[in-house]
Amino acid sequence: MKTILITGAAGRIGSFLRPELAGKYKLRLSDIKPIKTLAPGETFMRADISKMKDALRITKGVDAVVHFGGQSGEHDWEHILNANIIGFHNTLEAARRNGVKRFLVATSNHAVGFYPVTQTIDHRVYPKPDSRYGVSKVFNEALSSLYADRYGMQMFCMRIGNVNRAPIDRRRLAIWISARDMAQLVMLGLERPKLHFEIVYGISDNARAWFDNVNAYRMGYQPRDRSETYATEILQREGPPGNAPADIFQGGGHCMSEGGTRSRLAGDPVAAPKPGKTKRAPAKKRAPAARKKSAARR
Repeated sequence: MKTILITGAAGRIGSFLRPELAGKYKLRLSDIKPIKTLAPGETFMRADISKMKDALRITKGVDAVVHFGGQSGEHDWEHILNANIIGFHNTLEAARRNGVKRFLVATSNHAVGFYPVTQTIDHRVYPKPDSRYGVSKVFNEALSSLYADRYGMQMFCMRIGNVNRAPIDRRRLAIWISARDMAQLVMLGLERPKLHFEIVYGISDNARAWFDNVNAYRMGYQPRDRSETYATEILQREGPPGNAPADIFQGGGHCMSEGGTRSRLAGDPVAAPKPGKTKRAPAKKRAPAARKKSAARR
């Protein structure tokens, strides 16, 4: 039986995935947070993947890595850098040094989040990250491509939507994936022969999907669950779509600036002027010496 390392195993996706993979693989679970309750066939190794020595320790002696470790949403740049860029590089490089060929990457729909919801995209589109988090996932995909081409590693990048028991809102009707479909996609990445470098979308069979998951289907993915089962209840609760980022861009709230408005990158002003007269602040008087210096530069 293969031994599979799952990084970030204490997180939400890891928690959903573990029961689905139980009995199929020996699971080495790793996270910066402790996992106190282990099922048969599971072991735990605490690690901080921003430290290379920890990454080398946890990747030694495994058959494949399923990488869910890192920051799972938008954060400040320093946090994203350490968790999702340095941490990812460390884990991938450590796997290479330890002779681990097969590596599954939890990338994200936020790597392409600035595409509009009116457009259907596939795995070949140009990246349009919607946040610092999205940028880190574009980096993960690019580094995966490099390691596949330069070192012959077998890289399987999953642009995951939202793993949950059920979709919770309109946006997630497009991007939801059930736990058993997520497990099927992971097993596809683990068992697919002659794998080199692939990008697929982590979604169930969703009628409202923005993603053409043709590459996953080509490889044998057959999702069993559909978000449309929950559509009537969700749409009755939420009503018609509005003008919020979640109704315009695939990345939803990640397309908001820190001030809570749509980014200028989307062609929308950050702050719309209020109607009526606007008062200008009085100009500050400069000291005479400053005026002389300014005149001398003209």
